[in-house]
Amino acid sequence: MALLPLDRALRQLLDQADQRQLRETETVATHAAAGRILAQPLIARHTLPPWPNSAMDGYAVRSAEVIPGQPLPVSQKIFAGQMPPPLQAGTCARIFTGAPLPEGADAVEMQENVEPQEDGRARFGQAVSAGRFIRPAGGEAQPGEQKLAAGVRLGPIELAMAASLGVTEVEVYRPLRVAVLSTGDELVEPGQPLQPGQIYNSNRVLLQQWLQRLGCEVLDLGCLPDNLEAIRARLSTLDGVDLLLSSGGVSVGEADYLGQLLREEGEVGFWKLALKPGKPMTFGTYRGTPFMGLPGNPVSTLVTFALLSRPYILRRMGMQAVAPKGFPVPVDFAVTQPGTRREFMRVGWRHGRAQQYDNQCSGILSSAAWADGLLEIPENTTCQPGDLLTFYPFSELLG
Repeated sequence: MALLPLDRALRQLLDQADQRQLRETETVATHAAAGRILAQPLIARHTLPPWPNSAMDGYAVRSAEVIPGQPLPVSQKIFAGQMPPPLQAGTCARIFTGAPLPEGADAVEMQENVEPQEDGRARFGQAVSAGRFIRPAGGEAQPGEQKLAAGVRLGPIELAMAASLGVTEVEVYRPLRVAVLSTGDELVEPGQPLQPGQIYNSNRVLLQQWLQRLGCEVLDLGCLPDNLEAIRARLSTLDGVDLLLSSGGVSVGEADYLGQLLREEGEVGFWKLALKPGKPMTFGTYRGTPFMGLPGNPVSTLVTFALLSRPYILRRMGMQAVAPKGFPVPVDFAVTQPGTRREFMRVGWRHGRAQQYDNQCSGILSSAAWADGLLEIPENTTCQPGDLLTFYPFSELLG
């Protein structure tokens, strides 16, 4: 069976996500909406700012009355939060950042360019053009103007935008309900004694923490034994789950019972990707519920979740722009043997170049802990030190 290219696998996943996008919404307080996906556009109801205001600490003036070297009387002092009277002709007003501009003034000169006089007047060192250092009314928003589109994920900046418009509640899509499980008799939870042949289960922590960061509701199914009937019994109890996510046991090996069960009672959309690490990833449905089976090796789990599970999950929850943002960086190493699978190396940003971790084995989780992100090496590609390749920082992939 030919390996499925990464791009085709991602397109297939996003097509499926669009068909199963959540429709249920809920209204939540703005201060509690961090990480949620906006279900309705954010529309401005008022003019923002509601009046012209000063962008600087300085002096409000009629620009035509400013003559360099000739002082003007200071007729008033205007602080933010005050509505001033009109500016008297032939005078200026001391004004502070954010304060409303008095009627009649058409410019603000910054205080650094003005010399206060002993008699209380203000001497201007240069001519002032109309509109200087003024924030116009409505410069931020006009009534009815869309400020955030539906499908935007709400972070600190977006929530601050909502607050600036006076919005106290937003309509968002409900979280995706994800059931997480691991399989393998060799896995032991941290805190339990290790027996010969056993290792601690790190994938369970990785997936649960990542899902929570994405805003999902997580149902922990624990680590299931390598026993077909035990796995069947556990999965038969699932109800109200939007996605079943597993690590390990989804290939076609003799002990890969989860993969066997999926093929018996579900449908397989794809498995085996042209991806390194992460080839044995499976996507399909189990009794009508979407199923995503990630490889068992921890770095393979990390890479497949970052590149495939994350965008699928975010699209299911209504987010439109789900592709992680990468950018070209120079590398400090050579790749002399082109590969047939697209590879994602763990690299650190060191001295202005991407440096690879020495051991790129998919079982070495410390390579990811050391790294700053993933470096994409396309299929059939070689490189030399100084060549540019696409880098995806973990700060982009994990959120």
